[in-house]
Amino acid sequence: MTTTKVWKMYAADVKRFIISKVKDDQIADDLIQEVFIKVHTKLDTLIDERKIRPWILSISRNTVLDYFRKNNKEVPLPKEKEEVIVSEENYTHSEKDCLPGILKNLPEKYRKPLFLADIKGIKQTVIAKQLNLPLSTVKSQIQRGRKLIVQGYMDCCDYQLNEKGVLVGEVKDKQNCKVCK
Repeated sequence: MTTTKVWKMYAADVKRFIISKVKDDQIADDLIQEVFIKVHTKLDTLIDERKIRPWILSISRNTVLDYFRKNNKEVPLPKEKEEVIVSEENYTHSEKDCLPGILKNLPEKYRKPLFLADIKGIKQTVIAKQLNLPLSTVKSQIQRGRKLIVQGYMDCCDYQLNEKGVLVGEVKDKQNCKVCK
């Protein structure tokens, strides 16, 4: 599959998703470009073309999160009463489904600083003050927590680290996933 074909099939979905998060057409256009640059450079790593849509939406979600972090903006969270209805026939098990189980298995000393830094977007110096820990301790706990998440994906869905140290692989079906089943 070519990048042009992927663009034609999924650009509208990606744009809709990104605009729903950033609420600005110009920023959305820049982020869409970033997403498709990543798609173009990583398309050859995709093993199963049937999983291209969740893969692209995962790249889109991460690109939006990176944008919010770089610009010190708060990540918009869904409203508490907002419910998501997923039809079983269209449901595709994704990395997103594995993450809560992996996070739940992290030791608390890694989970808390990692959550504050990577999910809430709080600066590490602020986290150190909140947790009454030295900054170096917080930094190492976050790094160790990230490594444990990588290991969690390797244990859960048999991901592998490529020569550049990047996780590669395909998420297993839910019944074969060691964390989600």
